[in-house]
Amino acid sequence: MADPRSSFFDFDATKMFADFRMRPIDVEAVWAAGRRNIEAWSQANQVAVEGVQALARRQVEVARQGFEDASALWRDLMQPVSSEERIAKHTEYAKQMIDKGVSNTREIAQMAAKTGTEAAEVLHKRASEGLDEFRSLTCPNGKA
Repeated sequence: MADPRSSFFDFDATKMFADFRMRPIDVEAVWAAGRRNIEAWSQANQVAVEGVQALARRQVEVARQGFEDASALWRDLMQPVSSEERIAKHTEYAKQMIDKGVSNTREIAQMAAKTGTEAAEVLHKRASEGLDEFRSLTCPNGKA
């Protein structure tokens, strides 16, 4: 005698998905979007690398200038002057070094921020374009 109940695994998947309509996927468009994503990452990486190189060059310049200033200070230390003059020179030197240090730090921080902003802008632009592409692939007439 056959059991009137059907097995759990006895079903027709085509009936289940018969009403589900799906547009065919444009594989070439998906690949093109992927290529543009990789190009955007590459461009952002290039911007970041160039920024890091510029930062490194500037830091080397700052360090070189610091060594030159320290060398000048040592030369001044060897000059016979009164204690009052020496204190006045060293105080002025310390003030100049603090001002230069703050200025150089500000400049380097601004360079780093600019580099990060430029790289992020490249990725932001591509992300926005990618979402527009996705909408045009998935929505009829490209309108949401």
